[in-house]
Amino acid sequence: MVVPSGIGCAIGGFAGDAIPAARLLAAASGCLITHPNVLNAASLYWRDSRLHYVEGYSLDRFAAGEIALRPVRKQRIGLILDRGIETELLYRHLQVVDACRTSLGLDIGPITKTDLPLEVRLNSGYSGISWGDLLHPDALLRAGRKLINSGATALAVVTRFPDDHDSEIVVDYRRGTGVDALAGAEAVISHLLVKEFGLPCAHAPALSPLPLDHSLDPRAAGEELGYSFLPCVLVGLSSAPDLVSLQGVDNCSMGSSALDIKPADLAAIVAPVSALGGEAVLACIEKGVPLITVENPTSIDVNPESLGIDKISLGGGGQMLLRARNYPEAAGLIMLLREGINVQSLFRPVCPLEIID
Repeated sequence: MVVPSGIGCAIGGFAGDAIPAARLLAAASGCLITHPNVLNAASLYWRDSRLHYVEGYSLDRFAAGEIALRPVRKQRIGLILDRGIETELLYRHLQVVDACRTSLGLDIGPITKTDLPLEVRLNSGYSGISWGDLLHPDALLRAGRKLINSGATALAVVTRFPDDHDSEIVVDYRRGTGVDALAGAEAVISHLLVKEFGLPCAHAPALSPLPLDHSLDPRAAGEELGYSFLPCVLVGLSSAPDLVSLQGVDNCSMGSSALDIKPADLAAIVAPVSALGGEAVLACIEKGVPLITVENPTSIDVNPESLGIDKISLGGGGQMLLRARNYPEAAGLIMLLREGINVQSLFRPVCPLEIID
């Protein structure tokens, strides 16, 4: 299940508002791989053994056939704290760590600060898509390396994001009509760590509390519940699968396992119908994995027609492109695929087969 970050998805563009859809698809499939953007809801989260929490860059690499996913009982989460976080806000996040250790039994630590403030910069494109970067990415990598050398098997990172409570994009987002201004920069941070270290990773922004908004959209309400977005990240990473390289497996210290979830096991990919330009979706199209598109409005329009895949079929005459009006319909299509039922048999009219000479 792919819901791209920072493009204003009606479902999945806010504070974990795609979790109900993910729970449904996990129940229909028995095994759903998705990314933190879908499952992160600040102080809220959902644990399900059928849901696999896989950072977006890792999900792309999995779809491309470069890595497998290895389920684990637990991860030891190392925490990176941006040196730019003020003292009071820093202690709020340390209290989240203590709460997750004592109330949820998560294995968290070691913790380190970056040796320089990371200085996140936020931007948005003409289309409204959010993006951003770091002024000191090298400081982030040094902190990650220190934690890994101290025994961390997964990395959580909290960086100080600029406060801009009165900006138009923030006001629109809180009222359900805009794009998450933080999502693009968050993706850059987690992608960098995963690409460098090959470990599960997720990010939480540090922000000062927002003023009360009586017109708040329910989809954004999860971000208003506390001082930190860290709880969902720690819970998600606590059982995130290991990332196992499939390139030169003979030289990989982890080797391969019968329990690994391999790219060949992928039976379908689900994505918004107007957001099909991401690496994971394109890799699946290239490999002939069935694509289920969902009517989930976004601020972009990369659709099957623009990609020229609206009439492509799988080998043997099966449909590669399946269209759903919503996520309940997508779950039904997954059930059809899972049970081996010919999808076309449930739609009308049923076209007669032709004899091939």
